[in-house]
Amino acid sequence: MALVGKKFPNLSVDAMNEMGDTFKLNVLEEAQKNNKKVLLFWYPKDFTFVCPTELHAFQNAMEEFEKRNVMVIGASCDTPEVHFAWLNTPKDNGGIEGVKYPILADSNRNLSSRLDILDIMSETYDEETGAITLEGDNVTYRATYLIDEEGTVFHEGINHMPLGRNVNEFLRLIDAYSHVQEKGEVCPANWEEGKEAMNADREGVASYLSLN
Repeated sequence: MALVGKKFPNLSVDAMNEMGDTFKLNVLEEAQKNNKKVLLFWYPKDFTFVCPTELHAFQNAMEEFEKRNVMVIGASCDTPEVHFAWLNTPKDNGGIEGVKYPILADSNRNLSSRLDILDIMSETYDEETGAITLEGDNVTYRATYLIDEEGTVFHEGINHMPLGRNVNEFLRLIDAYSHVQEKGEVCPANWEEGKEAMNADREGVASYLSLN
């Protein structure tokens, strides 16, 4: 079920920071209490291949996110201990040393199950034993959520495992949503900061199309 236009689930999850501290983090509360937008991105597994490139890409863009008053949070179903081991593995050895934002450790899959982003192809029930067998890795796809200051989701997207994300596109979406919030205008296709937006009415679209 799509979450766009709805509040993000109100659920606290274990998280790990670069100092090795495990703590509870509630994404909805972080947005609301800090009056910040939140970018939450899920990746399949620690110590894999595409994943570290994404975590470093988000870290490299942290100055841009901070300029926009955006909190970045990573997430997977690994345990806090595995996150900490990866955080202490050098970049040139496939690790994420240098990543500073918190990483959710949804090892019980409470939040990822609610978001319905787990790689479960099918479930088989054995009537004799009562056992349920899953087909799939039961880890998350590359799901991304942009959440506003009130805790409402304004973007969600899901990539398959082999497809890494474009961090600049999330900066563009954040800029566009902030423009809507501040100016009351809507943002047409391929809009970027500094480009012309338009009024959300017949005259607005006619004027925009006549110039573009």
